[in-house]
Parts: sequence; C-alpha cells; structure tokens
Amino acid sequence: PPTDCDKRLAAMAVFTPKPTLAGPGACGGEDLIELHAVLLADGSRVAIAPKPTLRCDMAESFAAWLRDEAVQRLKPLNSPLRTVVNEDSYECRGRNRVAGAKVSEHGKGNAIDVRGFILADRRKIVLTDVTESKDLREGLRDSACRRFTTVLGPGSDAYHEQHIHLDVLERRAGYRICQWAVREPTPPAMVVSGEAVPLPPPRPPVPETRKL
Repeated sequence: PPTDCDKRLAAMAVFTPKPTLAGPGACGGEDLIELHAVLLADGSRVAIAPKPTLRCDMAESFAAWLRDEAVQRLKPLNSPLRTVVNEDSYECRGRNRVAGAKVSEHGKGNAIDVRGFILADRRKIVLTDVTESKDLREGLRDSACRRFTTVLGPGSDAYHEQHIHLDVLERRAGYRICQWAVREPTPPAMVVSGEAVPLPPPRPPVPETRKL
C-alpha cells in the first residue's frame, strides 16, 4: 500500500513506486520511487530527464524545492521551466566512485546530481556555467542549502565542478554542508597600452659568396 510519503508526493509529482532494494552491501532502501515529473501550482509539468530513482523523502524534498524555490527564481528569464537535467541518482557505489570508500548517499536513493534546466524556449541553464546570471545561481544555491542537508558544487572538490549534488543525509546535531562556489567569469588578461614593444636588432648583412 502507498506510504504516507507516497500520498504527499502524489499531490506534487508523477512517479512510479519501485520494489525495495536490499544490497549489495549497504546499498538499497525502502520506499523507492522513479520520479517522472514535478507538478507545478499552475498544473504544468516539469520533466526530470532521465528519470531518477530516489527514496520518497528525497523525491518530496526535491519536488518541493523545484515548485517553491527554483521555478520562482527562474521567472525573470520569461520562459517556463520544462525539464531538469539529471546527471545521477540511485547508484550503488562508494562516495565519488572511489573504491573502498563509504557508500554514497546515491547508493541509498538519498541523492540527485543536477546538471541544469531546460526552459520552454529551449534555453539551457547550466548551474555551474559562470556566464549565467550570478544572482540566479546565488539564489538557487541559498534556497538549496536551506532545503537539503548536503549541497556540493564547484569549489567543494574536483568531483563536483560540472553539477550540483543534493542529498538529505541526517547528521548529528543537525549539521549541514553547503559548498557551492558561485564563480564569475575569469577576466581577460591585462593588456599594457602606450608602451613601445622593443624589436630585436637587425641581422648583420650576409656577404655574397662567389660562385666556384
């Protein structure tokens, strides 16, 4: 039967329940779902592509963040959000795919890696692209860090330079991690003007050789 979380999620998303996964090792979990789309307040849908496999609690947090935060912050772009580009969700592996590392939250269905958004006019908003609006990226970061217990992006480590990792790992005393550096484009190299560039001295004349 549907869980309480499934019932709450049904009001804000389209999804398919999945069977419990047990192992290998510490991987797997209960109340897993495949998330197809998030339902917005106006009745429109935001597809998640490819469809992620998540625990219902994580899917609920993610859907609420999209509905309540991300969509609002994208409004100045004057084109509705239509697709979220998912880079990774459930995968039984160690953290950062390092052999022997502690099982990642991805291995428990507690995490999703977001690459960016696609708008109705087909514009692509890549969350780690320094040429995108800094205000937009800062707003998305701040809202994500309030919603999720772990946010990793550029500046956290080399593994998160091209996407944003979101998860709901519970830690002692409510400890949270928010590491997403909102960078700016690197300025062009400085050009010194008004100074003459010295030229190499002319070569000495080469004497003509007599033909033998």
